[in-house]
Amino acid sequence: QVQLVESGGGLVQPGGSLRLSCAADGIRFSTYHMGWYRQAPGSQRELVAVISTGSSTNYANSVKGRFTISRDNAESTVYLQMNNLRPEDTAVYYCNAVARSGYPKYWGQGTQVTVSS
Repeated sequence: QVQLVESGGGLVQPGGSLRLSCAADGIRFSTYHMGWYRQAPGSQRELVAVISTGSSTNYANSVKGRFTISRDNAESTVYLQMNNLRPEDTAVYYCNAVARSGYPKYWGQGTQVTVSS
């Protein structure tokens, strides 16, 4: 059974930082592209950042220069370091794993990030 378990969310003031983690179990982690997505209330789920099996990265324009995605294949974990957080970053953040072939895909259960003073 595949599990993606996110952690690290919470309440933070504008300008603050959080580090999200996503621990994967049940997949050969190094062969999966990993990503972070988010969904705010009333909005569609959107891509935040992705990291390939070769550690190439891509970011949404709204988070470039503030967020950093990384992976630790030995620990089967992907991270999202979020700095200079803004109220508009408030959302549920989801971890995603996609095999190199494009299938299968897996999702975590999500972790809430709230940026508010």
